[in-house]
Amino acid sequence: MITTRADGLTLDTDPARIDLDRVHHWLSTDAFWALGRSRETVARSIEHSLVFGVYTPDTATAEQLAFARVVTDYATFGWLCDVYVAREARGRGIGTWLAESVVAALEPYRLKRLMLSTLDAHAVYAHAGFSAVTEPEKLMVITAPASSTAPAPSAAPAPSTAPASSTAPAPSTVAASSTAPVG
Repeated sequence: MITTRADGLTLDTDPARIDLDRVHHWLSTDAFWALGRSRETVARSIEHSLVFGVYTPDTATAEQLAFARVVTDYATFGWLCDVYVAREARGRGIGTWLAESVVAALEPYRLKRLMLSTLDAHAVYAHAGFSAVTEPEKLMVITAPASSTAPAPSAAPAPSTAPASSTAPAPSTVAASSTAPVG
Protein backbone atom coordinates (compact mmCIF):
# COMPACT_ATOMS: atom_id res chain seq x y z
CA MET A 1 0.00 0.00 0.00
CA ILE A 2 1.37 3.38 -0.99
CA THR A 3 -0.39 6.64 -0.18
CA THR A 4 0.80 10.19 -0.80
CA ARG A 5 -0.26 13.30 1.09
CA ALA A 6 -0.85 16.70 -0.53
CA ASP A 7 2.56 17.87 0.77
CA GLY A 8 4.26 14.95 -1.00
CA LEU A 9 4.95 12.75 2.02
CA THR A 10 4.53 9.09 1.17
CA LEU A 11 3.31 6.27 3.37
CA ASP A 12 4.42 2.79 2.31
CA THR A 13 3.95 -0.70 3.75
CA ASP A 14 6.92 -2.22 1.92
CA PRO A 15 9.22 -3.71 4.59
CA ALA A 16 12.19 -3.34 2.20
CA ARG A 17 11.89 0.47 2.46
CA ILE A 18 12.14 0.54 6.25
CA ASP A 19 15.43 2.11 7.36
CA LEU A 20 16.27 -0.47 10.03
CA ASP A 21 19.19 1.50 11.43
CA ARG A 22 17.08 4.64 11.78
CA VAL A 23 14.10 2.82 13.33
CA HIS A 24 16.38 0.95 15.72
CA HIS A 25 18.00 4.26 16.74
CA TRP A 26 14.62 5.93 17.30
CA LEU A 27 13.21 3.08 19.35
CA SER A 28 16.30 2.16 21.35
CA THR A 29 17.32 5.71 22.28
CA ASP A 30 14.19 7.88 22.26
CA ALA A 31 11.09 5.71 22.77
CA PHE A 32 10.49 5.22 26.51
CA TRP A 33 8.92 1.79 25.98
CA ALA A 34 11.82 0.43 23.90
CA LEU A 35 14.95 2.03 25.37
CA GLY A 36 17.87 -0.30 24.87
CA ARG A 37 16.00 -2.61 22.49
CA SER A 38 18.52 -4.53 20.41
CA ARG A 39 18.83 -4.15 16.65
CA GLU A 40 18.14 -7.89 16.33
CA THR A 41 14.85 -7.50 18.23
CA VAL A 42 13.80 -4.54 16.08
CA ALA A 43 14.66 -6.48 12.90
CA ARG A 44 12.70 -9.53 14.09
CA SER A 45 9.70 -7.39 15.07
CA ILE A 46 9.66 -5.78 11.61
CA GLU A 47 9.97 -9.17 9.92
CA HIS A 48 6.89 -10.48 11.73
CA SER A 49 4.67 -7.40 11.46
CA LEU A 50 2.75 -5.30 8.96
CA VAL A 51 4.96 -2.22 8.79
CA PHE A 52 4.25 1.39 7.84
CA GLY A 53 6.89 3.96 6.95
CA VAL A 54 6.43 7.64 6.15
CA TYR A 55 8.98 9.14 3.76
CA THR A 56 9.99 12.53 2.37
CA PRO A 57 8.82 13.31 -1.18
CA ASP A 58 12.05 12.81 -3.14
CA THR A 59 11.97 9.13 -4.09
CA ALA A 60 15.66 9.04 -5.06
CA THR A 61 16.83 10.21 -1.63
CA ALA A 62 13.68 9.67 0.45
CA GLU A 63 14.28 9.94 4.16
CA GLN A 64 12.11 8.01 6.60
CA LEU A 65 10.24 10.32 8.99
CA ALA A 66 7.95 7.92 10.85
CA PHE A 67 7.33 4.27 11.60
CA ALA A 68 4.57 2.04 12.94
CA ARG A 69 3.88 -1.65 12.92
CA VAL A 70 0.87 -3.88 13.46
CA VAL A 71 0.98 -7.39 14.83
CA THR A 72 -2.10 -9.12 13.42
CA ASP A 73 -3.66 -12.39 12.32
CA TYR A 74 -5.51 -10.49 9.53
CA ALA A 75 -8.77 -12.05 10.69
CA THR A 76 -9.78 -11.01 14.21
CA PHE A 77 -7.15 -8.94 16.01
CA GLY A 78 -4.42 -6.37 15.55
CA TRP A 79 -2.02 -4.56 17.88
CA LEU A 80 -0.67 -1.19 16.73
CA CYS A 81 2.73 -0.61 18.27
CA ASP A 82 6.11 1.08 18.00
CA VAL A 83 4.55 4.21 16.51
CA TYR A 84 7.26 6.82 16.22
CA VAL A 85 7.54 10.16 14.43
CA ALA A 86 11.01 11.71 14.16
CA ARG A 87 11.37 14.63 16.54
CA GLU A 88 12.12 17.04 13.69
CA ALA A 89 8.93 15.98 11.88
CA ARG A 90 6.50 16.29 14.78
CA GLY A 91 3.73 18.87 14.77
CA ARG A 92 2.91 18.36 11.07
CA GLY A 93 0.03 15.89 11.51
CA ILE A 94 2.16 12.92 10.49
CA GLY A 95 1.21 10.84 13.54
CA THR A 96 -2.50 11.38 12.93
CA TRP A 97 -2.11 10.58 9.22
CA LEU A 98 -0.12 7.47 10.08
CA ALA A 99 -2.71 6.21 12.59
CA GLU A 100 -5.59 6.92 10.19
CA SER A 101 -3.73 5.13 7.40
CA VAL A 102 -3.14 2.07 9.58
CA VAL A 103 -6.86 1.87 10.37
CA ALA A 104 -7.75 2.30 6.69
CA ALA A 105 -5.26 -0.39 5.62
CA LEU A 106 -6.80 -2.88 8.04
CA GLU A 107 -10.47 -2.12 7.25
CA PRO A 108 -10.74 -4.77 4.48
CA TYR A 109 -9.86 -7.48 7.03
CA ARG A 110 -12.80 -6.55 9.26
CA LEU A 111 -10.81 -7.17 12.44
CA LYS A 112 -12.96 -7.49 15.54
CA ARG A 113 -10.45 -5.50 17.58
CA LEU A 114 -7.49 -3.22 16.90
CA MET A 115 -5.71 -2.11 20.05
CA LEU A 116 -2.80 0.02 21.15
CA SER A 117 -1.32 1.46 24.29
CA THR A 118 -0.34 5.09 24.66
CA LEU A 119 0.94 7.22 27.49
CA ASP A 120 0.09 10.66 26.13
CA ALA A 121 -1.13 10.58 22.51
CA HIS A 122 -4.79 9.78 23.12
CA ALA A 123 -6.02 12.69 21.00
CA VAL A 124 -3.90 11.59 18.02
CA TYR A 125 -5.38 8.10 18.10
CA ALA A 126 -8.91 9.36 18.77
CA HIS A 127 -8.77 11.07 15.35
CA ALA A 128 -8.24 7.61 13.85
CA GLY A 129 -11.22 6.16 15.72
CA PHE A 130 -9.57 4.69 18.82
CA SER A 131 -11.24 5.07 22.21
CA ALA A 132 -10.42 4.07 25.77
CA VAL A 133 -11.01 0.46 26.69
CA THR A 134 -14.46 0.32 28.28
CA GLU A 135 -13.75 -2.71 30.47
CA PRO A 136 -10.04 -2.66 31.30
CA GLU A 137 -10.59 -5.22 34.03
CA LYS A 138 -11.02 -7.82 31.27
CA LEU A 139 -7.49 -7.23 29.96
CA MET A 140 -4.44 -8.99 31.34
CA VAL A 141 -0.76 -8.68 30.57
CA ILE A 142 2.45 -10.64 31.00
CA THR A 143 5.43 -8.32 31.32
CA ALA A 144 8.93 -9.72 30.92
CA PRO A 145 11.31 -8.87 33.73
CA ALA A 146 13.48 -5.86 32.93
CA SER A 147 16.59 -8.00 33.40
CA SER A 148 15.43 -10.70 31.00
CA THR A 149 18.43 -11.80 28.96
CA ALA A 150 17.10 -15.05 27.55
CA PRO A 151 18.34 -15.57 23.99
CA ALA A 152 15.81 -15.18 21.21
CA PRO A 153 14.79 -18.33 19.38
CA SER A 154 16.32 -18.64 15.93
CA ALA A 155 12.87 -18.92 14.32
CA ALA A 156 9.25 -18.31 15.22
CA PRO A 157 7.87 -21.16 17.33
CA ALA A 158 5.92 -23.86 15.53
CA PRO A 159 2.16 -23.93 16.10
CA SER A 160 1.15 -25.89 19.16
CA THR A 161 0.48 -29.56 18.59
CA ALA A 162 -0.90 -30.21 22.06
CA PRO A 163 -3.65 -32.84 22.05
CA ALA A 164 -7.23 -31.67 22.51
CA SER A 165 -7.31 -33.36 25.92
CA SER A 166 -4.49 -31.15 27.17
CA THR A 167 -5.12 -29.57 30.55
CA ALA A 168 -3.20 -26.43 29.70
CA PRO A 169 -5.27 -23.26 30.08
CA ALA A 170 -6.41 -21.43 26.98
CA PRO A 171 -4.29 -18.39 26.16
CA SER A 172 -5.61 -15.07 27.36
CA THR A 173 -5.43 -11.71 25.64
CA VAL A 174 -1.97 -10.30 26.08
CA ALA A 175 -1.38 -6.57 25.83
CA ALA A 176 2.31 -5.82 25.86
CA SER A 177 3.40 -2.74 23.90
CA SER A 178 3.25 1.02 23.87
CA THR A 179 3.27 3.82 21.39
CA ALA A 180 5.28 7.01 21.35
CA PRO A 181 4.34 10.61 21.42
CA VAL A 182 3.53 11.50 17.85
CA GLY A 183 2.86 14.71 16.03
